[in-house]
Amino acid sequence: MQNRGRLLGSVKAASCLGALALGGLAGSAQAETLREALVAVYNTNPTIEGARASQRATDEDVQIQRAQGLPRVDATATHIEFLRRSTNSFTAPERNLGVNAQLQVPVYSGGAVRNGINAAQERVAAGQADLRGTESAVFSQAVAAYMDVLRTEALAELSANQVEVLRVTYESTSDRFEIGDLTRTDVAQAQSRLALAEGDLRTAYANLVNARETYVQLIGRAPMGLEAPPPLPGLPETVGTAVVTALENNPDLIAAKERADAAGYDYEVAGAGRLPTIGFFANYDYSDFFGTLGGPVASTFSQSETTANAGVRVTIPLFQGGLPAARQRQAGARESAALEQVILTERSVIAQTRSAYSNWEASNAVIQSSQVAVAAAELSLEGVRAENSIGNRTIIDVLNAEQELLSARAQLVTARRNAYVAGFTLLAAMGKAEARDLNLDTGGPLYDPQVNFDRVDGRIWDWDRDPEPSANSTRTVDIEASEALIGPVLEPEDPRQ
Repeated sequence: MQNRGRLLGSVKAASCLGALALGGLAGSAQAETLREALVAVYNTNPTIEGARASQRATDEDVQIQRAQGLPRVDATATHIEFLRRSTNSFTAPERNLGVNAQLQVPVYSGGAVRNGINAAQERVAAGQADLRGTESAVFSQAVAAYMDVLRTEALAELSANQVEVLRVTYESTSDRFEIGDLTRTDVAQAQSRLALAEGDLRTAYANLVNARETYVQLIGRAPMGLEAPPPLPGLPETVGTAVVTALENNPDLIAAKERADAAGYDYEVAGAGRLPTIGFFANYDYSDFFGTLGGPVASTFSQSETTANAGVRVTIPLFQGGLPAARQRQAGARESAALEQVILTERSVIAQTRSAYSNWEASNAVIQSSQVAVAAAELSLEGVRAENSIGNRTIIDVLNAEQELLSARAQLVTARRNAYVAGFTLLAAMGKAEARDLNLDTGGPLYDPQVNFDRVDGRIWDWDRDPEPSANSTRTVDIEASEALIGPVLEPEDPRQ
């Protein structure tokens, strides 16, 4: 009766633990929400920070292209010492200082500058879309990591409880064997199931450590009492609605279209190589011979002089060995490749959206069926135990019922994780999984790449500099290694000894 009481108590504990695991682990004093985790990712993840820096580099391409159409001023100073002069020259100077200043003003370049600027602006827009895609992709990974920690914690709890339940079953079976109520085969079956459960527990703990380390890698800090995630906003009612939204808002598709437009401008730039160029120029020259011009009659010569000239330079390409045509054909082929990439990306977006929607629906259906399975398995286990106590069921029936309940609970935990991750993946495919869509409180205004573009656009001072580069993301080297509490696994005693 004592063993039976312990067994019933363990069953009640299993039910409570199962409810805890399936509903999300309870928050602690240092609990962290999914929203807080995503804020940490947004502010400190190196992948996002690196993408922002790369976009700032892309912003400069517009000014680099624009600079080719702006005036250019150069000054050159040359000092010459004539070490050996012609014997027939009586007036050659011994030294000379020459200063030249040149102004060049491009007027017409066949449209190369204008189209180069347009192409760079399109690539800036594509980069901004890529930045959105990077943000939603990292968020998707972070959500999966968050849910994996919750799932593996719950599965580890379920495994630990299963070990305890099977240990009680084994002890009860051993006691009944001692009094002749059961056979040695029954004891061996209980012992085998307990040993397998202990092995599963170690695997569950290893999976938990792996999930926690992945969390640290993405979020930048150790998981502390993660709370159940909030409902996902804006999930579509039909797959058709999801696809339409994705085709309008998916950042990868937007970026592909912008790059195709940029490739079109590149085609025009390549064609400009066969057109004339026009530019103004002005030159100013100053020479000083330091009194050495003219030799013995130096006094009759002016020892310094200045000259200036200005004009218009027109360059008309006549023959370049087919270079402009080859460049334009090359640019046309690249534009065709970019247009094909748009279709490829569109296909991918449609497939990803439909797949994510299907996975989300399937996981929700699995949740419903798993809930029914858990309730039925709990009732079945209770009935099998009762029937075993009066001899109508064998120990193997009890062990099988316990395993079925564990499997149903584990399936429910996994289905809830899969449904949430699939739902977030669906939002990401629709272009609705960024900080602005999730209303994240990041402690300040959201990062806007347009702000930096406006900041650097039109800055023409050559000595303009930004602060020295530095990393903004956080390191994880000081975070202690994740642990899973693995207690000593006690070998069950053999009743034959």
